[in-house]
This record gives sequence, structure tokens and C-alpha cells, in this order.
Amino acid sequence: MNLLIVFNPNAAYGRSVKKLTAIKKVFVNLGIKTEFKPTTHPGHASDLVAKTDLSGFDGVIAAGGDGTVFEVLNGLYQHPKPTRIPLGLLPIGTGNAFARDLGLQPGDWSAAIDLLQRAQIRKVDVGHVAAKDCEYYFLNIVGMGLAVDAGLTAKKLKFIGNTAYTLATLWQTLKLKTYPLEIEIDSVKVHKSALLFTISNTRFTGTHFKIAPGAVIDDGLLDLTRVDKLPRHRLLKLFPTIYAGSHVEHAEVSVYQAKRINVRAPTGMLMGPDGEFRGTTPAVITCRRQDLEIFV
Repeated sequence: MNLLIVFNPNAAYGRSVKKLTAIKKVFVNLGIKTEFKPTTHPGHASDLVAKTDLSGFDGVIAAGGDGTVFEVLNGLYQHPKPTRIPLGLLPIGTGNAFARDLGLQPGDWSAAIDLLQRAQIRKVDVGHVAAKDCEYYFLNIVGMGLAVDAGLTAKKLKFIGNTAYTLATLWQTLKLKTYPLEIEIDSVKVHKSALLFTISNTRFTGTHFKIAPGAVIDDGLLDLTRVDKLPRHRLLKLFPTIYAGSHVEHAEVSVYQAKRINVRAPTGMLMGPDGEFRGTTPAVITCRRQDLEIFV
């Protein structure tokens, strides 16, 4: 096995780089060939993967957080489909939501290497976003409203570790800012003011939030979660239920499944895919069923 490993030395606020020597040693002991390519700036991982001849590799591995996975995925999708190789990950970032859906705990790079060594492949869905100003692919989630507001705040708090997303979400929750959404879900139109709106391919977001408990990564459907405007005391009661995914049982939370979502309004609303911030509405978001091979 020969793996291309795209390594983000700034993941987990720079703490990931301390693990690099140990990670390399495990690969050597297992007899797995690797080529490590470190990133130096935002967007670099996508460029590295896009410009690399992948024909000599058995897989490309995103070593970092969800943002690194996002960039590697989008670099991989710049290659023609017949030449794309399986995607794997080493969850050593602040947010590792996609890793949790694979049964990996954040930071557990040793268990992730065990998955890579087994070389078992699974075909999974990939989301595609055609936004007003750009297009991209995602594996985990696209958030809007409170989800983006919290993500922007969490970005400033990454130095405190995994609790950054929880504290940021709680802080933004207290503001009760709502957005007038106009969306079309597989031809069904919905007009509603909402605090939060997410489109998920997998169950988790952030580090511990089970935002879409019914999401299945290879069913050809995206799971939409909408939280409507509600009083602050109700929102504070709902907040802790997101950890277990029981928030979907509350009357103010609506869940849909769809192959295609057209977000018509509000215009200019920032979107947050997989721990990043990219694109503004209006946007069309679609699911590409079992379009990517990953190590599981």
C-alpha cells in the first residue's frame, strides 16, 4: 500500500504537528509506504491533491480536521472520476465530525491507521453545492444561520480545544437571531423564519453535536434540519438535547430528507460546509449517491 497523506500542521491550533513523528513511525512499522505533503495556507490541500498524479497511490489521506477533509475532497474531485482514489482520514483536528460517523473518536489517529491498514472500501454519498459565487463538494454538512454564526465564533476559540464549538454555539444561541428562509425541497416549497438550517450527509457536526441522527451516508439522500424561532428559555432547554440527537423530537425542529434542495432566500447568506465558510445563497444543493470510495 502506498498512501498520499496531506497533513495540516496547523490543525488543532498547531497541536497536530506534535503527533507527526509518532504517526510516521507507525506507518513504517506496518510496512505502509507514505508520502507526506504538509499544507501551508488555506486552500493548499485542495491544490496539492488536484496537481498530484494519483496513479501511483492507493489512497489519499486527510490528516487534520473537517476543514482538511473538505479541502482534500475538493482537490480529489478535480480529477476525472475514473482516476479518483479512495479517501481516508487521520482525525487530528479540532473538529472531526466526519470521523465520528466512521466510529473514530477525535484525535484517535491510531485507530484510523488500523482502518487504513485493513484497506476496506465503502462507497458513500457526496454533496454538491452550486452557490451564487462558487461550487464545491462536501461529505459532512452545510450549515446556515446559527450554525455559521457559531462556526465563525468557534474559529476564534480553537485555541481552547474541543469545547470551542460548544461554547460558540451556546453564545450564538443566546442572541436568537433568525433568518427568513425560502427553500424548495424536491419541488416542495417552504417559507419559514429559522434560527438554524443544516443540510447533512452524516450525523455529526462540530465535535459532539448529533445534528442529523437519521442521516445515512450512502442512502442517496441529504437530511435537512430546521430550528424555528422560539423563546430563549425553550432554546436553552433544547440546546443540550443536540448531543444525543433528541432535539428532533421537539416541536420547533423540522426534519426533511431530499435529493435536491434549492435555497432561494435570503440572498447573500454565508454557508458553512464541513468546518469551512464558502459560498453565499441562492444555492442548489444535491446528493451524488455513492459517488466516492472511502476507507472504513
